[in-house]
Order: sequence, then C-alpha cells, then structure tokens
Amino acid sequence: MTASLRASLLAGASILTLAIAAGTVWAQTATDTPDDQSAGAAPAGAIVLDTIVIDANASTDPTAPTSGYVVPTSQVTKSSVPLVEASQSVSVVTVDQIRDQGAQTLSQALKYSAGVLSEPYGSDPRFDGPLLRGFGADEGQFLNGLRHMRKFSAPAYELYGIERVEVLRGPSSALYGSGAPGGVINEVQKHAQFEDFSEAGAGFGSHDDAEAFFDVNRQVSDRFAYRLTGVGKQTAEQIEELTNERGYLAGAFRHDISDATQIDVLLSYQDDSPISPARVPFALTELYDAEDLRDFYVGEPLDDESDRRMANIGIEVRHELDNGWRLQQGFRYQKFDWDYVGFYVGGLDADGVTVNRGKIIQTEDNATLNLDTRLSGTIEAGGASHEITVGVDMLAYVTDTSTTFQGVNPIRFDDPDYGTPTTDVGLPFTTADDLTRKHYGIYLVDEISWGDWRPSFALRHDRVEQDGTLYRFGTAYSADRSDSQTTGRVGLSYVTAQGFVPYASYATSFEAQIGGDSVGNTLEPTRGKQVELGVKYQPTAFDGYFTAAVFDLRQTDVTVSDGLGQLSQIGEVRSQGVELEGTANLGAGWLVRGAYSYNDTEVKEGQFAGNRVVNVPLHNASLWVKKAWDNGIDAGVGLRRVGDRFGDDGNTVEVQGETLVDASVGYQRGNVLGSVTVTNIADKAYVANCNPFGCNYGEGRDVQARLTWRW
Repeated sequence: MTASLRASLLAGASILTLAIAAGTVWAQTATDTPDDQSAGAAPAGAIVLDTIVIDANASTDPTAPTSGYVVPTSQVTKSSVPLVEASQSVSVVTVDQIRDQGAQTLSQALKYSAGVLSEPYGSDPRFDGPLLRGFGADEGQFLNGLRHMRKFSAPAYELYGIERVEVLRGPSSALYGSGAPGGVINEVQKHAQFEDFSEAGAGFGSHDDAEAFFDVNRQVSDRFAYRLTGVGKQTAEQIEELTNERGYLAGAFRHDISDATQIDVLLSYQDDSPISPARVPFALTELYDAEDLRDFYVGEPLDDESDRRMANIGIEVRHELDNGWRLQQGFRYQKFDWDYVGFYVGGLDADGVTVNRGKIIQTEDNATLNLDTRLSGTIEAGGASHEITVGVDMLAYVTDTSTTFQGVNPIRFDDPDYGTPTTDVGLPFTTADDLTRKHYGIYLVDEISWGDWRPSFALRHDRVEQDGTLYRFGTAYSADRSDSQTTGRVGLSYVTAQGFVPYASYATSFEAQIGGDSVGNTLEPTRGKQVELGVKYQPTAFDGYFTAAVFDLRQTDVTVSDGLGQLSQIGEVRSQGVELEGTANLGAGWLVRGAYSYNDTEVKEGQFAGNRVVNVPLHNASLWVKKAWDNGIDAGVGLRRVGDRFGDDGNTVEVQGETLVDASVGYQRGNVLGSVTVTNIADKAYVANCNPFGCNYGEGRDVQARLTWRW
C-alpha cells in the first residue's frame, strides 16, 4: 500500500467525521430509560429479564445491522425460513461478537464456532484457510452470497467491512454448485440502511499495530441512503520483521426505486502487503524451546515483497412482483492481483543450527464475474405451504498465475545475518497456469410447511468448463476439461411448541478441481455425501439459540498437496462427528457462547488407509462469557481448546493440543467507547501445525486497544 493511500484514508476518516458531526443532532439511543416506569412495575419476587428490542427489519433482512449474538435468519441459506426450522446446521457470528472478541481476520472471528478449525496453519495474514468438518474451505468462501475465486485459497477480506459471518455446515452444492463438502462460509458486507449512524476511531496494539477507521451511514431521503467505510492500518506478527500495511475503502448505496424494487450497490477496494512467516525445520523444534523459535525470522528483509490489490463491484436487486413472488439478483465483479516474494524452509544441517531455505516468487492476475438470479414465492397445495425458489447462477474466472520455488543460501539459527540479498542455490522450479473457468448452474428448492412438519428438497445441475494451458517445469500441457454433476439435499424438521426442532437431512456435493497435477494431468472432481441428524432449540423465555448435530460425511477423490503446490488425489476420506453450539443472552447483562466438536476422520483408501486426516483434531471446544454492567463497564473471558492432531499423512508427527485464554474489557461513557482485548493472555508458545518439512507456531499474546466515537 502506498504512503499516499494510507494518508488519504487517515485524513478522509478525520475530515469526514468532523464534517458530518458538525451538522448532526445527537440521537437518543434505544436504551434510554422511560420517564414513567411505574406502569410496567413487576410484582414482588418476580424475575425481571432484560428488555428485548425486536427490530422487524433485522429479523427478515440478513443484510441489516445486527445486535447481540443471536440472529434468526441468514443470507447463506438463500431463504427466509428461520434458522431454527432449517434442516441444516447454520451459525452466525455477528459484528458485536467480532468486536467483543477483538477479531481482526475471518479466521479469528470463527474461533468460537463449532465444527471449525479456524487457523489450521497458525496465523497467516495472506489468507484465511479454516477447516469445516475436517475439510478445507478454500473454494467455500463467499462474499454477499457470491463465491470468492482464487486457485490458492480465497482472498482475505477486511473484517471491519463485514456485518456478519455465516457458516453453513455440510455439503451445499445444491445451493452453490462446485464446493468442498465441509460447508460454506459467507461474509456479509456492510450495507446502506435507512437511518443515520456513524462511528470513527483509532486502535493500537502489540508489535506497533496502529489503525484508524470510520463507518458513516446517512439516509438522504425516504428512497436513498449511503454508507462509507474505511480503514487504514499497520499490523505485525510476533516475527517483528514481518509487517502488513492495509488500506480499505468501501461504499454502499441503497435506492428504493419504488415500493416494489430495491437496489444495493456495493463497492470496495483493498490494498495491502501481507507476508507469511516461513516455517522452522521440524528437527529444530526438537532442539530448542518454542519461545525462541516462534519469532525466528527465516527470510530476508531485502528480498521479502508483497503487493496485493483487490477491487469489488457488486449489485443486488430485489423486486416484489404483483403476484407475491420475489425476483432477486446478485452480481459481483472482482479483480485480484498479487506480486509476492516470501520464504520457505528446507532441512536442518547436521550442525543443528544451519537452516536450508528457499523463496517463493509468485505473480497473480485474477478476475471473477459472479451472477445469481432467483425467483421465489409461496404456493399453497395439498394442505401445505411451499416456499419455492428457482435459480440460475453463472461464474467466470480468469487467472494467469506463475509460481517459482528457488533455493537460496542457508541461514544460521544461532547467528542470523540479515541485510544482504540472498543468493540462488540450485535450479528454480516453475509452474504456471493460464486458465479460464466457467460455472453454470440451475437449482430448485422447495421448503414446505405442513402443520408442525418442515420437509425440504433441493436439486441442482452444474456444468464446469476449464480451458487454457498448464506449464510444468518448462513443458506446456492442455488444461481443457469439462465436468457436470447433479446434486441434491432432502431434509425434514419438526417444530414443537416448546421451541425444540429435531431434524434429519441427506446432502451431496461435488468440487471441480482447478488446474492440474505436477505432470500436467487435470484432476477429477471430488464428490461428497452426508447424513446428518440434529436438534435445535430457540427458547421463548430469553434470547438464545442452541444446536446439536451428529453427521457422517464422506468425500471421494480427495485432493492433497505435496507442500510445494503440486496436487494429487488419494481416494476416499470419511469424517464423522458431533457438534454442540449455543448462544444465549441470559439477562442482567450476561452473554454466553459455547461450542464443542468431536471430529473422527479416517483415510479409507490408498497408502495411508486407516490413518486420521492431517491436521484435524478429535476434540475442539470453546466458551466465551461476557458481562455488562449498568455503569458502562463490560468484561469478557474466553477459553479455547484445540485437541491433539497429526501433521503428516503417515500419522508419525503428532501436534500437541493447546488451551488458550482470551479476555476483553470495555467502557462506554455517552458516545465514546473504549475497549482492550487480549488473545492468548498467558502468552503460551505452541505449535499450530507441523509436518516432516517444517512447523508453524501460533501467535503469542496479542493486546489490542480501541477508542471509538459514535454519533
């Protein structure tokens, strides 16, 4: 990010804040105390719960601002059916939870969600690569219901620009086409709203982190509103040589053309410079303490380089037809470019201190066009109500990517010498992809209400076409390939008067593979299938949402990487598990969110049949508790446990589990809010991922302080 862009963002935040504040009348908040409380006085001895404010728009509009930790609907299901009635496992991380826990990235926002291993490779500022039910979600990440596309994991989007994060677990090809069987992660961008609200502020943190931010929404008329959001920040990791400077600027515009037609325009531009910490050799972890190794810098400041740019233009249209049906369309064009030089490690010499290393030189030029159009409405037939959705979506993805692995001179752990450019060792290994991908899909969903029963059916047919050229170590191969697949989902829920909703479902998926293997062969699509049983509970006495699910999930032709970016397929993998998750506002200022996952995975075919899948823990648990007092003070504490797992296919490298503690404290006086969040409060040094090639360390203690002014 250029210095001029950072300066523009910081200056823009200050100028915009002062200009709007000068003409703004201070608004009464929704929590003002009524002048007369006697009329609603509770009888002696009664238990008085906190007031629950119901926002009708927020309950039906999944793009509306959220309040608290519980929301009834989501965008990711493409449906207005309440989450508690859906025969799928869905959870939502709201902006309030994100703020309370001090999350800075998508992966950090998912740390307290069931079925998710949020940072399987430790903290990596380049991208977010969480696992869902034991499977990677690289091609399962979406923005505003439309797919992010990139060959090497999804682009990392600025979390301050997000209103909520939604997780749809299990095979979801019936709604979204090609994708991993573990599920879908959808980020909902901040939309313009028909009300006035604003905030601006600054933050500081460990490792010389600093940021300035603003979010201003204005209703211009009964028909038009706009929202401007911006961030300028510098962040760093526990390896002090690695920093990331980011600028993010977004505009959202909402126009009600008529009582029947609404259009949202969503724009964003992001410019940053992330560099991933290189691993340390596995042999080194057996010789030295983790406290010494986790901040060891394997790279070279004069060689490290990262310049990443991402622009999004989105349009959402909603039109109410005269017959009660709705026409909705989502469109997004995304341009993503990246020039990157970073480092990786090789082995450790016999002296126990000399680390062999190499550098990755990568250039990317990507463009993605998404379009999803659907018609939905209600049909009364056979004594039941059918909510029907018929949709067509298309995706076009063009990429020109080149990756080179080049060995360079080694570095000593005990006496690293920085400040001199590296020298090349041996020959480079270069691969490149010049590809065009096109996805076409048509789908039908029928969600039925028949008394207390909620049957649902979904069916979809997809075609994926790929053409272009694969370059593997100087040889060109054709990448031409086409795949088609029909997938579906069937589910049944039963709604009880007590708020319990048991359900069962069966779903299938497929995932077309991008590019090809190390000798130029294109790869077969993976295919998944899942049986899931569960129960949901939404109490009427207080604001809460609880889910429990058991599942059996299988995927064939599973694709794995050799660690140097080359792919191969190993056969079938099975994932079975239990997931428990609950969120509750218990009254008197108490908020609780807890999750537990048991995930038993097994490779069913090939050389490693019978082994557990790499990097998937058997047990994963978390608990977050927050208390707010009437004097404006609030405090939260969280406990996270990630269980033992294996770092290699042969299950010879065991990664020990870790238990981490997070905390937060906040204070609000009038329109000014201050907060401090601490992750890994004990500064525990631990290995986040390890294989025979190298190990990644998790982040140590990280302290973030924020001061926010709202008006």
